[in-house]
Amino acid sequence: MITEPSSPLPTHRPADAMPARTPTAIDAVADSHTQTLIRLDPGFATTLGVPGHETEYRDYSPAGLGAFAGAARETLERLSGLEPADAVDVVTLDAMRERLGLEIEIHDTGLDFADLNNIASPAQEIRAILDLMPTSTAEQWGHIAGRLHNIPNALAGYTSSLREGRTRGLVAAGRQINVVIGQAGKYAGDGGFFDTFASTAKADDGDLPEALRADLASGADAARRAYGAFAEFLREDLLPSAPDKDAVGREHYSLMSRRFLGAAVDLEETYSWGVEELDRIIAEQETVADEISEGASIEEAMQLLDEDPARRLQGTDALQAWMQELSDSAINALAGSHFDLPDILRTIECRIAPTHEGGIYYTEPSDDFSRPGRMWWSVPEGEETFATWRETTTVYHEGVPGHHLQIATAIHQRRLLNSWRRNAIWVSGQGEGWALYAERLMEDLGFLSDPGDRLGMLDAQRMRAARVVFDIGVHLELAMPARWGEGTWTPEKGHGFLRSNMAISEGQLDFEFNRYLGWPGQAPSYKIGQRLWEQIRDEVRAREGDAFDLRVFHTRALNLGSVGLDTLARALLS
Repeated sequence: MITEPSSPLPTHRPADAMPARTPTAIDAVADSHTQTLIRLDPGFATTLGVPGHETEYRDYSPAGLGAFAGAARETLERLSGLEPADAVDVVTLDAMRERLGLEIEIHDTGLDFADLNNIASPAQEIRAILDLMPTSTAEQWGHIAGRLHNIPNALAGYTSSLREGRTRGLVAAGRQINVVIGQAGKYAGDGGFFDTFASTAKADDGDLPEALRADLASGADAARRAYGAFAEFLREDLLPSAPDKDAVGREHYSLMSRRFLGAAVDLEETYSWGVEELDRIIAEQETVADEISEGASIEEAMQLLDEDPARRLQGTDALQAWMQELSDSAINALAGSHFDLPDILRTIECRIAPTHEGGIYYTEPSDDFSRPGRMWWSVPEGEETFATWRETTTVYHEGVPGHHLQIATAIHQRRLLNSWRRNAIWVSGQGEGWALYAERLMEDLGFLSDPGDRLGMLDAQRMRAARVVFDIGVHLELAMPARWGEGTWTPEKGHGFLRSNMAISEGQLDFEFNRYLGWPGQAPSYKIGQRLWEQIRDEVRAREGDAFDLRVFHTRALNLGSVGLDTLARALLS
């Protein structure tokens, strides 16, 4: 455990109530590292809303990857001779050593030269940054046109890194390459994303000049052709070298698990716990199903809920409106009673994503909050009917008290945290673990008293527990639990297991299946993170006894920003 030096900072209070903290030498190094990241990655600048980099992309080539690792090494060297001035510095130093040290370790393995999967690799990132670019003025559309023209160079750099990975014997599994070939082909196709994006461009301040429209069209065509060439490279050049096996093995998996948790866990113990947790949630679902209709099975209760017209939405417009209404209602109910929400945090936009890949996700506000936090639903093609009982908990997960409360709180912490702590660190186990913790919390606070909504929450919890079992089991090729099969795990056995434990559409199931196989260690971080959050809370409660205040605990924890789960535990338990 870290012993924190005494500090006058009232870190249990909301950010607006805190005195401004004097920046320290460690803050200066952290802020400098953030500026380096902005320089190296213009997409990060766009995410923050920092002007001056609107048309550029990061260097995805081997040299570009090396530059990030070099920046991490330089920052750690600068930190090596510094002593913490207060408790905030202690956490910053702990977090930077853990995060940057792991970044270097991963780069040294060469795994970042094989970064390709169906959800979170440069193949998607290069396109997705366009979703965050402002579109209100002709000038802003000019920035977009410039970035469209730069997509070919970005993809060329990425291609060179994938070639380098192949040279080192590191290539993503064939299944992932085939999925990305399909995604890139859709981007490249006539009438695909880029064609539609350019042809429907409009500004709030009037018609776009014809010259700008032409520039957008030519940029979209360049981007479309570049993605077509990228798909051809994957198909003709990389795929023949790809392994058929999806399982990555213990060494690779352990490293990725640490990346997503910010903690090292016993994988066999965690796998056994996941099996037990899955069984416990199923039993809880059976109890709620009986509340919905006496004697009903889980499947029968779900069918009754799906057939209830009051719980159905038709079309994406209705889905977007429902998401927004529920998000706003949760914010209004929780602000000031259960959580500290400054006024600037009380706006979240709910949107239907311009893609059809099956995910639901949150994007953070800009650093100045001129772009609010947003919840996105990427609806698979052909899906037009949505069940509210399934997704109420998802809105709480992505919005408040989930990701929006957590991430926007950190960004708002100018009085307390340096820019790296506020904007440049995201640990999935801490962040997604909080959001899953928040789902259960909403039940505890009485917001899921309806049995249908509660069954939906349990269904989401069951899915996350199944991920722990599937992800660790398949990638480490462990023995299957007797309840679910025989022998060791394989992807084929795992697909049937997921189908049994995830009440989602076929499109979403396929997306999730491929995601777990191609992004090892990430999916389990939700449920493992929730487990660690609850363990930390319960240990703090045991220490404080009658003085324990849940709202104070949440405020103090959220004021830390996103840090690894080991760092979180040291900060809250020391």
